[in-house]
Amino acid sequence: MLKRIKICALILCVSTLTLAQEVRLDTVPKYSITTVTEFAEQIEDIFDDPNFNNANWGVSIQSLVTGEYFYKKNENKLFMPASNQKLVTSAVGLLTLGPMYRFKTEIYSTGALDGSILNGDLIIRGFGDPTISGRFNNDDMTKIFRDWADTLLTLGIDEIHGNILGDDNAFDDVSLGEGWAWDYESDWFAAPSGALSFNDNCIDIIVKPGRRGELGLLTISPESKYAIILNKVTTVGKDSATNVKIFRERGTNIISVFGSIREGDDSLKVYATINNPTQYFVVTLKDILEQKGITVSGFASDIDDITRVTDYTSAKLQFTHHSVFLKDIIKVLNKNSQNFYAEQLLKTIGYEKKGYGSAARGIEVVKSTLNDIGINTDNMEMVDGSGLSRLNLISPIQITVLLNYMYKSEVFTYYYNSLPVGGVDGTMANRVRKTRAQNNVRAKTGYINGVRSISGYIFTGDKEPVAFSMIANNFTVPVVLADNLQDLVCIRLANFKRK
Repeated sequence: MLKRIKICALILCVSTLTLAQEVRLDTVPKYSITTVTEFAEQIEDIFDDPNFNNANWGVSIQSLVTGEYFYKKNENKLFMPASNQKLVTSAVGLLTLGPMYRFKTEIYSTGALDGSILNGDLIIRGFGDPTISGRFNNDDMTKIFRDWADTLLTLGIDEIHGNILGDDNAFDDVSLGEGWAWDYESDWFAAPSGALSFNDNCIDIIVKPGRRGELGLLTISPESKYAIILNKVTTVGKDSATNVKIFRERGTNIISVFGSIREGDDSLKVYATINNPTQYFVVTLKDILEQKGITVSGFASDIDDITRVTDYTSAKLQFTHHSVFLKDIIKVLNKNSQNFYAEQLLKTIGYEKKGYGSAARGIEVVKSTLNDIGINTDNMEMVDGSGLSRLNLISPIQITVLLNYMYKSEVFTYYYNSLPVGGVDGTMANRVRKTRAQNNVRAKTGYINGVRSISGYIFTGDKEPVAFSMIANNFTVPVVLADNLQDLVCIRLANFKRK
């Protein structure tokens, strides 16, 4: 009883820490645990935290050596996983497409070439590449487009007497996930998906302070007439706070930037989603081609907006662009918790395995793969690839079964390397620091309102590999309190010795 009182007091102390404080969990006593039963009792005390009396915890912790469960709590109940959903999407992507899979984008021309003049259209046929941006190009978001322009010039084309057309028909036109909240639409984490996508389907807006009482200074990247930016940012005094927000009017590219920026502050960058990714792609490409000296007499448009049918058997494939490997792409997806990448991957799985890029087709493949693994998908719900929807439901034990399977698979190294490292990078950079769990735990975090999840791998004090999943649903306290309990369990695992 005395041991239980001490542990509960420790938990209460840890739970009252604020976000502004560094969680010095390295000061937590390193108990001399000799049995799994004693370990489970201590973990049960952690999850009995009174701050979560009105919430639900689901937990599954399993040895990857013996298969023994160290601890289970509501392990078969369904929980909203938030971004732990990405563990499923990225796993099935690796298993079905392979770590060396590369997205392709095909550049076709119609009509004949008369000297350096193309008497026809240039068609960009997309297949879901999420990386046409600056992310893998030293933050140079238009480098790929400039490279394409250089390739066209090398091919002898410096005039296009036709249009720049975008073919996005490999994917459906449902750009947002099922059940996504309407008030997410402007925000980068709810960027629309599309077979043709550029710069994560966002516009970057750089905000600088002006003179006190005047408007802030805005610049956008890429420079484009595609969006209308309304500047409503006020420069405030140094005794006030910077708070800049964005809002895009639904169905338009009219973006309001509003709020305040403090006089003397450094510039900051905000991101606004765009409407109609395909149109954004080809409009930007046309601008780049013309900047590189390629004259375009026509317009930039979605191929579906023209009346004639395109026959690819008579069109000429000028060249094909390939992305980096999937093994590198899923690092962005999991470490940065990039929703856009997850939705692109889900639809690509559907396209490659079912012939059409939709969430529904991708989910068919995911469920088939999970069933083969031994996960009964009749007992779960999946509606998107990222976990942004509150309609997704999965159990902690289903996640640990997946983690166990991936641990034994040929693609485990790529999967493991894609996960955030505790105290080091990604969404785990500021967690479990200065503890034995730092640079040990590899885990995917997840958050939407009232949901906090973390699932992944850790080595115990005996160097025994463990898979775990911890999901909190329906809590009303600050999310840092859920973080603290999850971190405390990770530290317990890192210090657990039974040999």
